[in-house]
Amino acid sequence: MSVIERRRYPRTSAPGNLLVAWQTGSNKGVSRLETIALGGLFIRTEEPVASQSLVRLLVEAPNGDFRARAIVRRVVAKKGMGLEFVAMTQEDRARLGQYLRRLAA
Repeated sequence: MSVIERRRYPRTSAPGNLLVAWQTGSNKGVSRLETIALGGLFIRTEEPVASQSLVRLLVEAPNGDFRARAIVRRVVAKKGMGLEFVAMTQEDRARLGQYLRRLAA
């Protein structure tokens, strides 16, 4: 079974200018968002952190920023990391849902 077949939510390509601030332990970064879904996202970074790391995220979306905690599920060396959301407030999840609907329209 491929990674795509296991996804609960379809991913959407993000506009090239959308940024994600992230932090895990003492590692911090600001990266471009590549894809996003209700269940997680993929961010571009040449220095991804280890798989299973917990990461705090701040995504700057046009309809309002949202925050989440996520776990690194996939690492692609020198390219980026796939993260699964593990915690998000209802308000942040609503902003994420609104943003995804805008991208799909």
